[in-house]
Amino acid sequence: MAPSVSEISQPAVHPASAAIEQLKAKIKENGSLPNGPAYPGYLPHFDVNEKWGPTELFEHVEPGLRADKAKPNLLTANTKLKHLSPYLGTEVEGVQISQLSKEGLDELALFVAERKVVIFRNQDFKDLGFERQIEIAKHFGPIQRHPTSGNVKGYPEFHVVYRDNSYDYFKEYVTDSRINYTAWHSDVAYEKQPPGTTFFFILDQPSVGGDTLFVSQVEAYNRLSDEFKKRLEGLKIVHSAVEQAEGSRKRNGPVRREPIETEHPIVRVHPATGEKALYVNPVFGRRIVGFKKEESDALLNFLYDHIARGADFQIRASYEPGTVVVWDNRVTAHSAIPDFSPEFRRHAVRLTPQAEVPIPATFA
Repeated sequence: MAPSVSEISQPAVHPASAAIEQLKAKIKENGSLPNGPAYPGYLPHFDVNEKWGPTELFEHVEPGLRADKAKPNLLTANTKLKHLSPYLGTEVEGVQISQLSKEGLDELALFVAERKVVIFRNQDFKDLGFERQIEIAKHFGPIQRHPTSGNVKGYPEFHVVYRDNSYDYFKEYVTDSRINYTAWHSDVAYEKQPPGTTFFFILDQPSVGGDTLFVSQVEAYNRLSDEFKKRLEGLKIVHSAVEQAEGSRKRNGPVRREPIETEHPIVRVHPATGEKALYVNPVFGRRIVGFKKEESDALLNFLYDHIARGADFQIRASYEPGTVVVWDNRVTAHSAIPDFSPEFRRHAVRLTPQAEVPIPATFA
């Protein structure tokens, strides 16, 4: 039977957009909802008509290079630190990110580069408002505007993560054909100037679960033999945004900027610490430049497996009200852990300042 005219003319709707718009309508009609999102202003917005040009190159000045290494504006007498691992991860109490001076923010950049992942507790960051949150994040570089994810209407700097009974964010990116949902990546690694110091703040979270795994790409590199490190010197990997864009199109979602593929060094150097780090991940990494497919697959799969199995240089970051996690995308990879039922809401926001064109490492 042929479809009716109304069926033919009915536009396809992104499932997330439909569910979220229904939720917004209920909130608008009732003023609020029992057990609704605590911060409805940050509900994800999807506009298929939103279009941008290519990301432009810019000169990046690394804030960590300006920092006083003693960090007197960040690590005061009131600051309490709890290191989660020798290689990465520190929980911090007694510091309000919103109250840091420019010098304190420079010290934050250096501290995050050194500790890779820093978990700030009891923060007022979520209540600062859009403009102030963006202002703080822009201290570390221009904020990447995600080409396909939900953002905040009028504020494309925000990358919104949302999951509840109305919309399961993770179902867009994982399938039931896998036995686990771990997906190691460094955010938007395909950008010509990928992110550096990155902010992620929680708005609603389940009572149990919904953590994030992080791995030190510095320690992953350090564990390799000297001979293997020499073999990696000069190699480049192609990072691709193509599959991400195609996936959004299939879901009738936005593709705000045409996807790109970019070559980056497999081993990069952090400009503030001088540390060398692997810069590979299976979500965006595609192939090694100049290698045949079988050669590229063999080397990359070894590195991916090395990162995934390195439990002794990984941490699991947990969330509670007021948590802000700040990590350095240049020297870490991470994976969400969707181990909670959608009956529990998880709502969070990422601000993703871009940094320098990756600096290739040399073996010495």
